[in-house]
Order: sequence, then structure tokens, then C-alpha cells
Amino acid sequence: MLTIRGKLINHDSERYGEVSIDTDTGLIAKVGELSGTTPDIDAGENLVFPGFGDIHVHAREDASGTHTYKEDFRTASEAAVKGGVTFFAEMPNNPTPPIDDASYAEKEKLAAKSLVPVVLYGLINPGVKPLSRRVPYKFVIGKSFSHLIFNSFEEMEKTLSGYRGQSVSFHAEDMAILENSKNAPTHETRRPPKSEDKGVATAIDLIRKNGLEGKICHVSTREAMMQIREAKKDGVAISGEVTPHHLYFDESAFTDENHIWFQVNPPIRTREDRMAMIEALRNGDIDYLATDHAPHSIEEKQRGISGIPNLDTYGAFTTWLMAKCDFTPMDIARVCAYNPGLFVNQFLPARFGKGFGRIEAGYAGSLTIIDPNAPRTVRREDLKTKCGWSPFEGVEFPGRVMYTIIQGKITKISN
Repeated sequence: MLTIRGKLINHDSERYGEVSIDTDTGLIAKVGELSGTTPDIDAGENLVFPGFGDIHVHAREDASGTHTYKEDFRTASEAAVKGGVTFFAEMPNNPTPPIDDASYAEKEKLAAKSLVPVVLYGLINPGVKPLSRRVPYKFVIGKSFSHLIFNSFEEMEKTLSGYRGQSVSFHAEDMAILENSKNAPTHETRRPPKSEDKGVATAIDLIRKNGLEGKICHVSTREAMMQIREAKKDGVAISGEVTPHHLYFDESAFTDENHIWFQVNPPIRTREDRMAMIEALRNGDIDYLATDHAPHSIEEKQRGISGIPNLDTYGAFTTWLMAKCDFTPMDIARVCAYNPGLFVNQFLPARFGKGFGRIEAGYAGSLTIIDPNAPRTVRREDLKTKCGWSPFEGVEFPGRVMYTIIQGKITKISN
């Protein structure tokens, strides 16, 4: 039995207490008051969260093996542990994507090397059908990588009509607007806000018409967020993610020298959009802090490839939200643990008990312990991601991850 003492944070409560994890089952056995025994970890005034979960990760490994030079399931999981992330959901943007039972099972075998549990998204291409078991899916409106193109709303609707009741996450940018903007002078103007706004409107229409459990990935504009908020009020089954980079950076961060490192889809937006995203995550209009961890090599970034790695810094970033953006610890538990747990738990096997997201008996014995008052500067040499860089290099966050506990197994984070 593993015992941790400290300030236990759920999305709806805070209390000093002890949590005991059965190291045989990996599940929480008991949560109670302080006892007279010596715990394995005495967290003191540090914050003991349910294990953080990132529901938008690109681990880059598939059956082709062609992209593992920049990340694989093992190195992605090492970065996750460094960042206090105890489970993640992995996106299917691969040369050999998981689109049916056989290709999904093949990718699951590769994911088995991960240090943390992984839920895989399946990919919805034109004309495909759902898998025989329940999994989450990704659907791209617009163009995110080469073989993902739906040519019309009718084609999208025809394919999605077979996915009623399924969980479908949307990359939402309007293809026609992207095409009309392709010769604009900068990445940000080639993928303008109106493209995302129109793409989200299309996604909401598809979610409503086809009875989907919908999620909008990496929301970055105020208008897109407002559409999601209104759709929720109308009873549409929809949620939204926002990334650390869309919360921390805006266009004012760009210089001629650093601009290439901030290239991402959708682009970094204005300060007004950034502040709207912070408020929306805090008040519940946006549901998840999800990294869109998209590792590319340094050479690829220098060639203008879009994508930003974020797993290593996930936990430290939450201390900035608490210190600078008025998030409470319970807010962090909601957007980093409870809501991500609600998303993945429906796809987990029985060995995970009640799943992730709460410090409560029967849930997975995975915890993230944060010291919010231990400043650390992000350094390239400390990163675990194989791509070897971070947009936050040189940033001093107010706090840090002290321990990442995965189903009763402790990792002390040293730097």
C-alpha cells in the first residue's frame, strides 16, 4: 500500500487528508483523514491533484515507423511523466492511420511501450465506418495533413451519419477560406480567424445533425469559443479544448528570429483572443487544457513546419494559470484531471476501475503533486521529448511538478 498525505484537490473539493493506493491493483483503496502513521510521501502544503490527463497528443509512432525520429510512445510518455501527465489520448495524424479494427489494434501494440496509459483516436476518412468497439475519433474539416480532405459538406455528413452517438473530435478550419488565403504573406494570414470560425460553425452543424458527442480541438478565437458556448446552451453535446500556447502567447511575442518556432495550426492569435481563451477555460466555456503536443525536429521547424511540443511543461504551466490568471486549484483539477477523465473513462478497460479524474476510492491511483511556489526555468537540456525543444525555453514558471504517480508507481521529478 502506498500512502500520500497532503492537500487533496478534486474539482469540487479541497481537504487535508491521506490517500492510500493499492500497488497491486493500481487503484485508490481509501481516502481519509490524517492518520498517525508515517506516509510514503508527505506533500505538506503542496497540491495533490488527481493525475493530470492530456487528451490531444501526437506521439508520432505508427506501423510505418517513418516519424519516430521526432517522437515515439516511449519518449512521449517520458515527457508526459516529466509534465505530471498520467494518461493521454493520442491523435491519428499518421502516415498509416488507425481507420479500422486491424490498424487500430496494430497501433495499440506500439502504444504498449508507453509509461502511462494511452487511449488512441481512430481516424475518420471519407467513406469509413466505426470500429467494432467504442473508441474516440478525429475528423478534420479543412486540411491538416495530406490524405485528409472532404470535398463538401454533403460528403462530410454522409460519412458522419454512420457515427451517431460516437465521440468525434474536430480539427475545424474551413477549406475554401484556406484555399483563398494560401498566397497571403504570413502563416497567420494564410490561416485567418474566419477560417476557424467558419469551420467551428460547420462542426457544430455536423454534431447536431448526426447526434454526435462532439469536441472542438485547439480553440483559438473568441468567436469560435462563443459559438461553442451558445451550442452548449442549445443542448448540443459539445466541448472544447485550448492549448497552453494559445493561452500564453499572442502575436506580440513574434520577432523575425523566433516566428518559425510559433508556427502552429491554428495560428497564435491576438491578445484579445488569448484573454478570451483564458476566461473561457476558467469559467467552463472551454473544458480541457489539452496540449496538441506536436513534436517536430529543429530542422523541420526551421523549414516552416507547424507544430509545438508541450508535454514536458504541462504541470508547470498550470502554476502560471494559478499565479497569474486567477485559476483556483479546483479549476485546475477540473480542466486537467476531472474533465479529461470523463472523456477517456468511457474507453478504458475494467482494470482501471472507475477511471481517472478524482481522488476517490475505486479510481486509478494516479496523482500529480505540484509545488506552486517553487519557480523553475524551462531549459532545453531538461526536456524529455525526443524533438528536443520547447516554446517555453527560458520561461520561469511559478511552480513545478514534484511527483508524478502512475497507478501507485512514484516518479520524483528532479528538475
